[in-house]
Amino acid sequence: MAVHEVLAAVLQVRSGSLQVLLWQRALDPDKGRWSLPGGRLGAREDVETSIRRQLAEKVDVRQLTHVEQLAVFSAPDRVPGERVVATAFLGLVPCDVDPVLPEDTAWHPVAALPESAFDHDAIVQKARDRLRAKLSYTNLGFALAGREFTVSTLRELYSAALGYRVSATNLQRVLSRRGLLEPTGSTAPPGPSGGRPAALFRFVTRGLQVTDPFAVFRPPSADRPARSARWP
Repeated sequence: MAVHEVLAAVLQVRSGSLQVLLWQRALDPDKGRWSLPGGRLGAREDVETSIRRQLAEKVDVRQLTHVEQLAVFSAPDRVPGERVVATAFLGLVPCDVDPVLPEDTAWHPVAALPESAFDHDAIVQKARDRLRAKLSYTNLGFALAGREFTVSTLRELYSAALGYRVSATNLQRVLSRRGLLEPTGSTAPPGPSGGRPAALFRFVTRGLQVTDPFAVFRPPSADRPARSARWP
């Protein structure tokens, strides 16, 4: 009988890039390589309960704003030796949270992953693709953002997650038209150069909602400047 494990691709926008949480394996197989957090499914657990427990115990990530099942990875040879079937999850951490991590655990840019254990790089890419897709047709941006934010900050989060620069004007227009954003009535502190304080917004709902099932957030075409990327 196969062993059943649960794994989580925990993503966060940090320092302007989409990053994933990995820990370095201390034992064979794949000793020294970077691995997704997780472990074996407990006998009395469902898969989501198990991954939330293991994240809290192993890497102190308890402030996840969103967790969803990603896929089952069941290739017979995905792990050497005993067959191991993995249920993988996508987890998101908001940009204003900085979890305390043990020494063997670190954030890594999704676009420049280190040498990873087993099929974990494929799981990370699938998690990135799921996030990108859902940013188009749901309100999942709430899981990347803090409680309050400027439109400029939100644009940077979407740009990092999608992998190309998004227009702040178009982003605000689309999200506001869908009823996802509301002004807080407050402004952000002025920056070092002064200027007009930027208005603060928040997501109306901090729970996943499908807002436009046919929307696709498209990257700029070759004959159009990056700043004009639009969301139909």
